Amino acid sequence: MSNIYESAEATLGFISSPCLTKVELRVACRGISDRDALSKPDPCVVLKMQSHGQWFEVDRTEVIRSSSNSVFSKIFLVDYYFEEVQRLRFELHDISSGNNGLRDADFLGAMECTLGQIVSQRKLSKALLKQGNTAGKSSITVTAEELSGNDDYVELSFSARKLDDKDFFSKSDPFLEIFRINDDGTESLVHRTETVMNNLSPVWKSFKVSLNTLCSGDHDRELKCTVWDWDSNGKHDFIGEFQTTYKEVRAEQEGKQLQWECINPKYQLKKKNYRNSGVVILNHCKIIKMYSFLDYIMGGCQIQFTVAIDFTASNGDPRNSCSLHYIHPYQPNEYLKALVAVGEICQDYDSDKMFPAFGFGALIPPDFKVSHDFAVNFDEDNPECAGIQGVVEAYQNCLPKIQLYGPTNIAPIIQKVASSASEEMHTKEAMASPAALAKSVLAEVPNQVVDYYNAKGIKPKCMSDYESTRAFSP
Repeated sequence: MSNIYESAEATLGFISSPCLTKVELRVACRGISDRDALSKPDPCVVLKMQSHGQWFEVDRTEVIRSSSNSVFSKIFLVDYYFEEVQRLRFELHDISSGNNGLRDADFLGAMECTLGQIVSQRKLSKALLKQGNTAGKSSITVTAEELSGNDDYVELSFSARKLDDKDFFSKSDPFLEIFRINDDGTESLVHRTETVMNNLSPVWKSFKVSLNTLCSGDHDRELKCTVWDWDSNGKHDFIGEFQTTYKEVRAEQEGKQLQWECINPKYQLKKKNYRNSGVVILNHCKIIKMYSFLDYIMGGCQIQFTVAIDFTASNGDPRNSCSLHYIHPYQPNEYLKALVAVGEICQDYDSDKMFPAFGFGALIPPDFKVSHDFAVNFDEDNPECAGIQGVVEAYQNCLPKIQLYGPTNIAPIIQKVASSASEEMHTKEAMASPAALAKSVLAEVPNQVVDYYNAKGIKPKCMSDYESTRAFSP
C-alpha cells in the first residue's frame, strides 16, 4: 500500500509552486491625447494577464475625468511567482462621460510586459502603443511594491470646515488626496476621495486602506494630505495641505478629536493676516485586524475531512484498465491517488483523524438498489474511517461488492455534510465552504476559511476553546 502514498502527489502534480509574494502595482499615465481635439480624455487603465495564450481582465482603475496626465488611486494587487513568466497588458481607454463600460470607449494605447520586468526595475516606464503597434506621445509608468506581512486595514473618515472658495459663481467642489512619503522622498497616492459639489464644509465618505498601502507598516511615516477644488477641465485649484502620520491618526481611537489647519504656502507667505484655508477633521478611525489562515489554525480551528466517491458507470468497468476505478493488484487507481493526495494534507488539521466516507451512484447490497448516499464501509450508523488508510481500505473493500450504475447525483451527500456542519455552527463550531478536488481544493481552503471567519466577525480563539471547520472533498 505504500506505493499509493509514494505516487499520489507525483501523479497529480500536487506539489504546486506557492505564491512567492503579493505585489502592489501603481499606475500613472502622461501625455494622454484624446481623439477629440476639443476636450481632454477621461482615462481608465485596464490590467490584463495572459493565460494559455489569451488575455483576461484582472482589474481596472477608476475613471479620471478631463485628464491628460493621470495618477490613478486604484492599486492592482497581483501574485508574483518567481519561476513563471507572467505576461501583463495595460490598456488605456477613454471612457465617455456617463458611461463606465469599455464597449463605447476609445482605445488610446497599450503596453505589454512581464511582472518580472516591473519587479526587477521597481518602476517601469514605456510608451503606449496604438493600433498597429505604433508609438504615440502617451506613456505609462508602473511602480511595483512588495506587500509586507502587515495585512491589517484602517477605516478613515474625514470632513472639512470653512474651506476657501475658489469659484466665482458657486462654492468650491472639494476633494481630498492622501499621499505616502516614501524613503526616497517620492510620493505615492494612497487614496482620493469623491468630490463634494458646491460645499465649503464637505463630509467625505469613509474608506478602507491597508496599513501597508497607507504607511508601509511604518507608523511614523509622513503622510501628505492635499485638498483641491475640482474643475471639469481637469485643472483643479489647490486649496491647501497638511502633514500627519498614522501614529497621530490613531490617537482618534483614544477619544481625541483630531483636526488640521489646511495651509496654502503661497498665501502664508503673501498675506500677513493669513491663518489657514480651512480645517480638515478626522471623524473616524477604526483599525480592522485581518487574521491569516495560520491565526485560525494556531487558535485551534480544525478541518474535518469528508470523502464522497463517484461510483457511477461513467467511470468505466473496474475490470478495465481504462476505468478510473480500475482494480490493479499493485498500482493505485486515479481515485486512490486523488484521495491520498488531498487526505494526507487535510488529516494534519483534524485531531481525531476520523473521516466519514460516502459513495453515490451505485447499486449496493443487499437488495442492489441504486443509492446516492451510502457509507463506503457499509456502516450507516458510523461512516467514519480511521485515518486516510482506513478510507483507502474501506474503498478497496467496497468496490468489489457494488455495481457501478447512475445517474450522477452528489446533492444528497452535499446536503448531509452541510446539515452536519450547520449543526456544529450552532453549537459554536464553524464550517468552511465545500471544495472541489486535489490541489485546486486545498489551494482555496485557507482563503475560504479566512473569508468565512472575517465575514462572521470571528476572531481566532485560544487552543482550549477551538472552533471546528468542516471541509468537503468529492
